[in-house]
Amino acid sequence: MRRRLGKSLSWRYAPVSLLLAAAVWSGGQSLLKGQAAPTDATKIFSPAHSSISEAVLHFFGHRPATLQPIAFVHKVHVDEVELSCKDCHVSAERGVQASIPDIRTCWNCHEMTLTEHAEIKKIKAYHDKGLDIPWQRVWGWNDEAHVRFNHAPHVRQGIECATCHGDVSQMAVATRTMEHTMGFCVGCHREKNASDDCVTCHY
Repeated sequence: MRRRLGKSLSWRYAPVSLLLAAAVWSGGQSLLKGQAAPTDATKIFSPAHSSISEAVLHFFGHRPATLQPIAFVHKVHVDEVELSCKDCHVSAERGVQASIPDIRTCWNCHEMTLTEHAEIKKIKAYHDKGLDIPWQRVWGWNDEAHVRFNHAPHVRQGIECATCHGDVSQMAVATRTMEHTMGFCVGCHREKNASDDCVTCHY
């Protein structure tokens, strides 16, 4: 019985063994000839992460703190200038993402305002070069989470920005003060009798 089982298994895995042997042999032949091993395989298969450390950080959902190119002070713009979130994040109520302001939005306000301020000079430098400010997103998920968050329906339902983002109006540079875990999102959906089906957020 053992012999029969051994023979059946060996024949079953024979094609795999032959493919592995061929791969090793072809790579070895290249090296013996003084050539580098073929790299075409990397165009077909590549790891999802650039390093092991990145994979570990993504596995645990860790996102490093963002470093913005300009120290945009939310508190001043909300309390003193009396801007609302949607004045700068204009697509929040009609689109998937709450758009990050482009250079025109910033420059339209600051072309004649606080022009000697060090941070405003940075805005001018981007404007003069015809470049958008490379703002870094503070919120979001790693790609592996496959989360598709749509701002518009949440805004239409009257969900305050602070519910998910914290009181940004009292922050200097925006920072993550809340973590958007699955428990956080599902708990809110159930509290408001919204769908908690998987495909609501993962699609």
